[in-house]
Amino acid sequence: MPRLALYTFGVLKSPLADPALATREFYDIGEAVYRKISQQPGYLARAEAVDGDRGVLFEADWGAWGEFAVPAWYGKGRTVETTALATTLSLWTGLRPAFDAVYTGLHRGALNRRHDWFERAGHPTHVVWWVADGVTPTWQDGVRRLEHLHDHGSAPHGFTFAHSFTPEGTPTRS
Repeated sequence: MPRLALYTFGVLKSPLADPALATREFYDIGEAVYRKISQQPGYLARAEAVDGDRGVLFEADWGAWGEFAVPAWYGKGRTVETTALATTLSLWTGLRPAFDAVYTGLHRGALNRRHDWFERAGHPTHVVWWVADGVTPTWQDGVRRLEHLHDHGSAPHGFTFAHSFTPEGTPTRS
């Protein structure tokens, strides 16, 4: 049975290490959102660094999720002190559970505040695609598909919730 991979990417207004109130709020809300999403029906797993260090992304061991990668348009820092991004990679049983987790509840409240924390971008902030059972998507997969989505729009290779496809590659009803 195919599973749904979800990759999200956003550029923060300030580095993760910034002690400013907005950054602390983002972190605090983020921790609660992760806990809540992991309890959602249809949630299977998310990429987590093996060592679990907060703020270490580029140097972390991500295990089966592969080497950490970011889209070409990310131009901020890559060290613990300068990294200014938020990204996730997760697996779901299907479109509806992933959509519900993103657009309801605690995560919806965080989305409503995204302009407090994130730069406005001319790039997509998420991409979804189907993977075969037993396949773990990698950070590189997510980046390639997000960049493809930006350049070519939704396709079975990578799409948005608004313009989605079935595992067989046919468009879903909007």
